[in-house]
Amino acid sequence: MEILIPVISFLVAITIHETAHAWMSYRLGDPTAKLQGRLSLNPLAHIDPVGTVLVPLFLIITRSPLIFGWAKPVQFDPYNLKNPRKDSATISLAGPLSNFSLAILLSIILRLLLFNFPSTSFLINLLTYTIDINIVLGLFNLIPIHPLDGGKIFIGLLPQDQAYEADIFLRRYGMIILLFLVFPIFGRVAPLSYVLFPIRRLLLNILIP
Repeated sequence: MEILIPVISFLVAITIHETAHAWMSYRLGDPTAKLQGRLSLNPLAHIDPVGTVLVPLFLIITRSPLIFGWAKPVQFDPYNLKNPRKDSATISLAGPLSNFSLAILLSIILRLLLFNFPSTSFLINLLTYTIDINIVLGLFNLIPIHPLDGGKIFIGLLPQDQAYEADIFLRRYGMIILLFLVFPIFGRVAPLSYVLFPIRRLLLNILIP
């Protein structure tokens, strides 16, 4: 039962995240994600065997303070978009925004639940953990490097000439930088934790009573 809460929370978070990408790309004129069955709240449509199952499960079992993973990337055809660079950034931004929006909604539900039914511990723990993991997933994906959503958002904000050079650099070195940030290479704490955890703590203090 203890492991069920993080599993459910993670599946909810990535499903909302990927569905938001698919919905935004469809709204901006590209039907690719919808035709591939990704415009769906069914978690099975988004599961990646390694990123959605093995990596998060390993982190949950080892009681890692940072749970992360990934789903199958939502594909879109930039030729179907009116402004490919700007619209790509908008599609990417939809994922983290959906996680923050869900966290706020669940925070409201949690407060109502605590006020009216304070003894429902399983549901309270599930809501609390789901709020937390949505915050972490949203913040993590805003890191401005490829292959995260933040990379495309960052490229979309740059002038066109700078965007081209930055895109080449991030495609070449983004994964190396990400691994350096995520794994505790030079100590027990991942470098990313020094930035991510204080923001996470601040948001959780606001959202969780």
